[in-house]
Amino acid sequence: MKHKIAIILMVLLAVSLTSVYAGNERRIGTAGAQELRIPVGARGIALGGAVVANVTGVEAIYWNPAGLASLAGTEAMFSHQPYLADIDVNFAGVATRIEDFGTIAASAKIISIGDMEETTNEYPDGTGRIFSPTLSVISVAYSRIMTNRVSFGVTGKFIHEKIFEVSATGVAFDVGFIYDPGWQGFSLGLAIRNYGPEMKFSGKGFERTLGERQASPEALKFDLPSSFNAGMAWNAYDMGPNLATITGNFVSNNYSQDVWQGGAEYVYDGLYSIRVGYNYADQESYLYGFTVGGGVKYDFGGTKLAFEYSWMDTEVFDANQFFTVKVEF
Repeated sequence: MKHKIAIILMVLLAVSLTSVYAGNERRIGTAGAQELRIPVGARGIALGGAVVANVTGVEAIYWNPAGLASLAGTEAMFSHQPYLADIDVNFAGVATRIEDFGTIAASAKIISIGDMEETTNEYPDGTGRIFSPTLSVISVAYSRIMTNRVSFGVTGKFIHEKIFEVSATGVAFDVGFIYDPGWQGFSLGLAIRNYGPEMKFSGKGFERTLGERQASPEALKFDLPSSFNAGMAWNAYDMGPNLATITGNFVSNNYSQDVWQGGAEYVYDGLYSIRVGYNYADQESYLYGFTVGGGVKYDFGGTKLAFEYSWMDTEVFDANQFFTVKVEF
């Protein structure tokens, strides 16, 4: 009975929110806190982001918190990404399962833009003062298995943006489900990401001197880049040490066009993996496309150490590369 109620809730959630999060190209660039959309974890990226239905471990904090429920013990994850335009993205997280309670997790994602020189109306070529914008997302998550078929998870995020003498803070929430019907290796996933109140910048960087008067304009508020995500996964071949999985996602964004994602993964003996993926959006000059990656895992008598890598093709900028280290114990 419980899993039937959960399925009904998932369907109602999908139907009610699809129209709310319908893609809208005219609203591109009007939402802030875009660091919330920067992905983490080489596996999910190598699969084109199509992991909403079968993500596991610490990566699930970003993709779908319901995936944390499948964790058997404790996992720590560290990821480094030389992102677009020389931006560095560093991520660290840990998750642990507590018997009869569920799985709890925490993570930090820090985006470093690099050094920039201040410019003003009086000094358009620079004042000589250097600043380094930093964007941070601190997350805590909880997940548990509701029934033998349904997992549920929720993530709370604290957002902080610091750009020279102004800053903005905010909160956002993710909620997700994963449903395993126990049929032919299929699983389904739903996740709402980055839902929260508006944010705005404030600080002395807005202060201006107009003649003999001091003025401090108030910044406009901006929305978060929330999205609705629906996905599926199918273990197309599962025999002996061989496992081949096909995945797919539909992402309905509130401030950009909708995205279709697909991926395929082959894992041998649970230790060696190869992955490919693709992102598609009916949007002019869409940045992302083909992805590829792989990983290797070593078992040291109960402690597992995994190294994963992914490569993402991008328009205009150099291709993105992602490096991830996971420790399971």
